[in-house]
Formats: sequence, structure tokens, C-alpha cells
Amino acid sequence: MGTQETHSTEPAELPTPTTPQGQQALDAIRARPRTTLVALDFDGTLAPIVENPDDARAHPDAVPALAALAPKVASVAVVTGRPAAVAVRNGGFAGVPGLEHLTVLGHYGAERWDARTGTVSAPAPHPGVAAARAELPGVLDAAGAWQGTWVEEKGRAVAVHTRRAQDPQTAFEALRQPLADLAARHGLIVEPGRMVLELRPPGVDKGVALHEYVREIGAEAVLYAGDDLGDLPAFAAVEKLRSDGVPGLLVASGSAEVSELAERADLVVDGPAGVVRLLRTLADQLG
Repeated sequence: MGTQETHSTEPAELPTPTTPQGQQALDAIRARPRTTLVALDFDGTLAPIVENPDDARAHPDAVPALAALAPKVASVAVVTGRPAAVAVRNGGFAGVPGLEHLTVLGHYGAERWDARTGTVSAPAPHPGVAAARAELPGVLDAAGAWQGTWVEEKGRAVAVHTRRAQDPQTAFEALRQPLADLAARHGLIVEPGRMVLELRPPGVDKGVALHEYVREIGAEAVLYAGDDLGDLPAFAAVEKLRSDGVPGLLVASGSAEVSELAERADLVVDGPAGVVRLLRTLADQLG
């Protein structure tokens, strides 16, 4: 006689934060979800890192998890360095039931897409980006024309990737100073990431975008998940909010390439799959 298989209907348990601040935030999120903002990076957090950023797509379970969670919290926002429209396309966020109030803060908050209207709003681009882009081929040639290094056009920014180079880290380090000099000539800054150096306007980062959005919607608790150096300003913004009395939960989408986030996080999960599990479990826990 075979044994009958049984399945528990109990929701999965949420992971336990490793810090008192993280546990306090998780308790606040569970107690007051309707005043909670869930904010997430895209690449490396909702979408696995791939060699060609154009090929990046959200984890297959990301949109269902977000759609299950979004109606139970104040807002869900994707905060990304990508153009907002690209994140919407690659994420598959448009027209999804349950995500009617999703907001995508693209280009580190310089662009904004709202699911309710389906439109992108943004100020005029910084002129230094076009000027730097025009000089970039010569700068790369002078730096040694590293085989496999390539340029990603991002509209309001331009990024140089070294992941495909024969020696990605050596190429990355060799290009740091020349790109910093190029950026300075045109009033830009260089944002380093996982084998990528991005030239973009100053005064715009994920921390600024997150803090402004928290204040806009009046969030009383925040969960932020990210994976890369560009997420450190958002982590700092959450830490500042904590000091102002707003509980915040910091989640690192684990990566051996970036240890700084894991060291500051309240929770470390196993990449986009771990982020998705966390979101889905949180949705189930909130009833």
C-alpha cells in the first residue's frame, strides 16, 4: 500500500533578520502593511545578472509575487539605473492585475513610470552625457582598447561594461581613472558596479529617489532590496529614515562580487530567486 502525500496549507516562515533594527522593521511591516513601501532594484535583485543587459528579464516568479504583495502594502516601487521604459519592458510590469499602482523610478529617479497611466515623465537630459558619449571611443582606445569591453547606451547615462573582457577586473581598474576624468570634464560622475562603470549626472541616485518617494507617499515602514554598489545610497537612505523613526528593512540579494551590501543588510537572500521567495512569503504572511 502506498503512502498518501500531504501538503501543508500553512504559509512559509519569513527569514529572521540578523539585526534588531531589521527585526523591528519586519514587525512594523507585518503590523502595518498598508503604510509600508516595498522598494526593489531590478538587475541582480528582480532579474538575474546576464552578460548582455538587453537580455535581462525578471525572474519568472517575480511578477506573480509582486502582484500578490502590491495590493497589501502602500506601494511597490522598482528603483533602477535603467531607463524606466526598459525596466517596465524587461520586467513585464505593464498591464498586470494587482500592479495597478506600481511605480518605476528609472535612471536613479530622474524618470518615473506609473502603471496607472502607463506613461514616463522626466526632465530634459543632462547635456554632459551626450558630450561624454561622443568622446568615449577615443578614451577607450587610449586606455588600451580592451577586447570585450563594450558601451551601453542608457539615454540619460552611458555605461562601460568589462564583464566580457578577457580579464574583466583588470579592464575595470584600468578604465576607472580615464572615465573619471572624462566624467569630470562634462559635469558627470562615475558610478561603479559589477564590472560596469556608469557615467551619469550628479545629484541623482537611488538614495535620493527612495527618500523623496517615501516622503511623497507618507510611508511609515520601508523594505529595500538591492545587490550592487549603486544600491548603497538607498541603504544609506533607509538608515537615515531609521534615525528619523521610520523602520526600515535592508535586504541584500546575495552576491560574491559585492560584499558591502551583505555587510550592511539585515537579511541576505540567495539572489533574485531568494528575493522572490521573500516577497511571496511576505504576501502570504500578510493574509
